[in-house]
Amino acid sequence: MPDSLRAAIRDVVDFPQPGIVFKDITPILADAELFRRSISLLCATAGGARIDKVVGIDARGFIFASAVADRLGAGFVPLRKQGKLPWKTRQTAYALEYGEGIVEIHEDAVKPGEVVLLVDDLLATGGTAAAAVKLLEQLGATLIGVSFLIELSFLNGRSKLQPYPVHSILIY
Repeated sequence: MPDSLRAAIRDVVDFPQPGIVFKDITPILADAELFRRSISLLCATAGGARIDKVVGIDARGFIFASAVADRLGAGFVPLRKQGKLPWKTRQTAYALEYGEGIVEIHEDAVKPGEVVLLVDDLLATGGTAAAAVKLLEQLGATLIGVSFLIELSFLNGRSKLQPYPVHSILIY
C-alpha cells in the first residue's frame, strides 16, 4: 500500500516558490481508502505502545495526528504557529530559509511523564519538528517517536531529531 500512497502524491513544481517541488497530499486525503491506510501506517509507528497524547504540527500535521490520536485512544494536542493558541503557552523559535519561525504549545497540554507521539505530514529540514521536540522536552513528555507520512531524506532533517526514533512512511 505505500506504493499506492506514493502514486497518489502529486508533485507541484515551483510551489510555494521557484525551485521547490511541493509534495501535495490532498489526493490521499480525498481518497477514503488511502487516507485510512496512511493513518493505519502512522499508528503502527507507535509500536503498540500506550500513547497518552499525539501532538500534531500546524497545519497539515493536525489532519494526520488527530486521526492517529482517535485510533490510538489518545488525546490530541495542536502545536501551533505563534499567536494562534488562546491560553498560556510555551514557545520556541526555529530557523526558516529566510528568517525565523516560532511555534507554541499550551503549557498544560502535556503533563510530565505522559507518553507522546509527535506526528506531521512531512519532514524536510527538521527545524519545525526539532522545535516541537524541544517544547515537549520542556513540558516533561516521554517522547517515544516522531512520525511522518513523507520524508525528504536529501534534506537530512532526521539528524535534528536525535536521539528520538524517526519513522517515515514514504521516503524521497
